[in-house]
Amino acid sequence: MHASLTTFTNRILQGAAASLIVLALAGCSTTKDRMTTGSVPKLTKPVEEMDATELRSATDRLGQAYEKNPRDPVTGVNYANLLRMNGRDTQALAVMQQVAIANPGDRNVLAAYGKAQAAAGQFQQALDTIGRAQTPDRPDWKLISAQGAILDQMGRASDARQRYRDALDIQPNEPSILSNLGMSYVLTGDLRTAETYLRSAAGQPTADSRVRQNLALVVGLQGRFPEAEQIARRELSPQQADANVAYLRGMLSQQNSWQKLAAKDKTPSDSNTN
Repeated sequence: MHASLTTFTNRILQGAAASLIVLALAGCSTTKDRMTTGSVPKLTKPVEEMDATELRSATDRLGQAYEKNPRDPVTGVNYANLLRMNGRDTQALAVMQQVAIANPGDRNVLAAYGKAQAAAGQFQQALDTIGRAQTPDRPDWKLISAQGAILDQMGRASDARQRYRDALDIQPNEPSILSNLGMSYVLTGDLRTAETYLRSAAGQPTADSRVRQNLALVVGLQGRFPEAEQIARRELSPQQADANVAYLRGMLSQQNSWQKLAAKDKTPSDSNTN
């Protein structure tokens, strides 16, 4: 993408950055994060698939469990995850600060604390915390990929992509890492390279809907909205698909049409033109 693209497109890329970090940090979730332990209220579906009403209900139940035992690491981590899913990043960070104080040596707690810091915009602190959660003899690819997403948010694309490649060395063809790598190229305007990685990610057997929604966004940004809509509708309920398609339309139809975005991406920029 060239320098001639508009402020609107830059806003789209900022949205892509948010999508990237959400995917990367969600990728750090474990089975415990999905509320399967006995002392934590169990959920009927993964957090990522809940609608707003279900999220609020689950958050209320986990909040009550947290109030009863704020030192419990599993309850605290799960509650903070739900708070972030509800957009309550500041509260999630406060919860994880307390849980981390109570469990200073717990690797899962440190990882979750780093996620909360990143979601709250404290990127350098998040890198430091996630680094403390990592162990050199047993490196966790999820944490390495999360570090990449944070570095991308800090504008350090080259460092971020190296972290993604480090993660792929440990977990080859992992769709969440490939998706993060693709979205990294979105942030620097290289939509063609981004699509290559995102198609590879979406083609993996374990790819989830978030990976395909990132692919739909990149395809739509290149002006191929019918194809983007087809991707966005795969494996989702009609209600979820309609919501995703409406979001894509809203992002891609304001101020610049998809055709304009694609034309500008194909036309070499004139560095002497203001």
